[in-house]
Parts: sequence; structure tokens; C-alpha cells
Amino acid sequence: MSKELDDPRRDFLVKALSLGLFSSPNLVSLLQPSYARDDAPGRLAEGRSIYKLQGSVTVNGRAADISTRIGPDSRIETGSNSPLIFVVANDAFILRSNSQLELESSDGLIIDAFRMLSGRLLSVFGKRRKPHTITTSTATIGIRGTGMYLESDADKSYICTCYGHSHIVANADPEISLDVVTEHHDKPYYVLPAASSGGKLIVPAPVINHTDTELVLVEKLVGRTPPFENLNGSYKYDK
Repeated sequence: MSKELDDPRRDFLVKALSLGLFSSPNLVSLLQPSYARDDAPGRLAEGRSIYKLQGSVTVNGRAADISTRIGPDSRIETGSNSPLIFVVANDAFILRSNSQLELESSDGLIIDAFRMLSGRLLSVFGKRRKPHTITTSTATIGIRGTGMYLESDADKSYICTCYGHSHIVANADPEISLDVVTEHHDKPYYVLPAASSGGKLIVPAPVINHTDTELVLVEKLVGRTPPFENLNGSYKYDK
């Protein structure tokens, strides 16, 4: 496929990018030649929480639209074919379809913790003075400021610390934990609800279902760039 795309097709791809529709490998491969650094948005306007939403999204049990405010203690649910891209303070997220997320805050200003009840989430976090925690179906993760992709299913959790520092604890046995420091998707893991055939609860995993382009997008919504971003706008994990 030529790297020079006609304008209508390029417009379609950029719209798809902003909606977070990256689950299809074919779409990801199409985005590679069409996406440039300047296509990403700037910082989300003050007073807005949602950059893009599609389909059926609820916040605190009420149907959401582009003007809905999402606070650091909100409950969010997405339906089928319903991705959501949003910002809370200095944190930004792409919540995939069919996902349930509960945010928690002690001061009503920043997220202290959240529970990924089910589904898929790409997230980037601003730096914090103290770690906050993420709970999935099988793991508890402590982080300060980083980029992370999560999948929370009954039979396992997938955790990719895309860059930064995290501490992963297996819920099935809190004595089993792992300190993770990465620069670029170096150490993704599955966390299991019971020991695997090799007797392990935390096992290495491949990089799956998220892209560098998405990380660039959400970092720009909070006025940052990811540490891996290079000068020519091409990214290793957009395949």
C-alpha cells in the first residue's frame, strides 16, 4: 500500500485514531503510514473530561455525552462498540468497549486508586508524591507516574508497563510480587488466579492490543509526550 494516502481516506483514519479503534490489526497497519505527530490533539480544554466517545457509555449510571464531566471518583461503563477517551486531572485514558472501571479519590482532585472490574484500558498518569493502586481481577499494581495497558478478565490479567515503574502483586498470593521498570513495553506480564503448570502466578507475556500511537494521543491530551517518541513519528508498536 502506498504511503501517500488521498485526503478523504486520511481523514477517515485520523477520525478512527481519535475514537481509539485500535483493536483490529488491519486498522493499526493502515494508521502507520497516515499518522503524523501533528495529527495528535493538544491539551484537552479546561472544563472538559471527554475527548471522544462512541456508542453506549455511562458515567455514574447516567448516559454520557461529550460534555459529561468525569471526576476522580466516577464509575464508568462502556457497551459494545463504545470506546471512550477521557482525562481526569493529569491522567488520560482510552477505555475500550465492554469495560467497567471504578475510580477512587480521597480529596476529590486526583485519582488515588481504581478498580478495573472488566475489560481493557490504556492509561497514562502524571507524577505523584505517593503511589496509587490499580486493582484488576487477579492483580494489584502500585504506580507513581507511568504509561500502562491493562486487560482484566476472570481467568487472568494482562499488564504492560509501557514505560515507567510499577509494582505488581498477585491477588491469589500477596507474597508473590514483581517490581517492573521499563522504557518501552519491555516487560509485559499475565497475572493468573492460580498457579500455572510451571507453578507461577506472574508469567511473561507478549505485547498485545495497544499501540504507541495511542499512547502519544493520550499523553498529548494532558500536555505531555511519551519518553519513546522519536523525531520521524514512526513507532515500533504500531504493528
